[in-house]
Amino acid sequence: MSRPVPSATAALQVLRFLSQRTNPVPAARIAQEVGLPRSTTYHLLHAMAAESFVVHYPDDQRWGVGVAAWEVGQGYTRQAPLTRLARLPIARLVDALGLSAHLAVLLGSDVVYLVEERAAGKARLVTDVGVRLPAHLTATGRAILAGLPKAQLRALYPSRESLVRRTDAGPRSLGDLRTLLAATRRRGWAEEDSEVTEGFASVAVPLRSPSNLAAVAVTWRSPLQVPVEEVLQRLRASAATIEARLR
Repeated sequence: MSRPVPSATAALQVLRFLSQRTNPVPAARIAQEVGLPRSTTYHLLHAMAAESFVVHYPDDQRWGVGVAAWEVGQGYTRQAPLTRLARLPIARLVDALGLSAHLAVLLGSDVVYLVEERAAGKARLVTDVGVRLPAHLTATGRAILAGLPKAQLRALYPSRESLVRRTDAGPRSLGDLRTLLAATRRRGWAEEDSEVTEGFASVAVPLRSPSNLAAVAVTWRSPLQVPVEEVLQRLRASAATIEARLR
């Protein structure tokens, strides 16, 4: 298989950067953040605009995602490859542990649940397919947030008011959130206890993919009846299987 040509790789990097912004941005910032010469950035932007993958806002001198990128995203949504490829490994994880498990992706400052497998005889969870929850409260969200650049985290959580809570538990300040995510980053997995639903706890690991915006978690009613190390071992193995399928 031939390697991607540099211009194609650069164009994809620009598109990914723009897709992660909440507002259009100037070309100079795109060049700086992506690490491209300004002349190359302008050339790519104009070429991508000609195919409608980006759009130029002349009044603001800024660039944003175009309709063709939206069409590609809709194709991904229709085919739902992540959901299709993850469902069986997660079902096997549930069978092996006897605990409920799910997969979620980051959407803004929330996570959206794409796969939910409930273990036989276990209580129904709030993490049903299609449900959105604050990312900073969930194990899946923390697993994803821990891998994001600092600038993106600042954009998602600009102030203390961004840290909504569902129970009495959870980070109370941006400093608390930074400390929590730093610990998550160091150990490679995330946890939460009674921060989504009182009396329930979860652990999660991120899925290593080009976007790094998904995670798999296991949830149980406290206290846990099996060693957490066993849960993490099987959870990591399931995540590795999904990652291999995505590749």
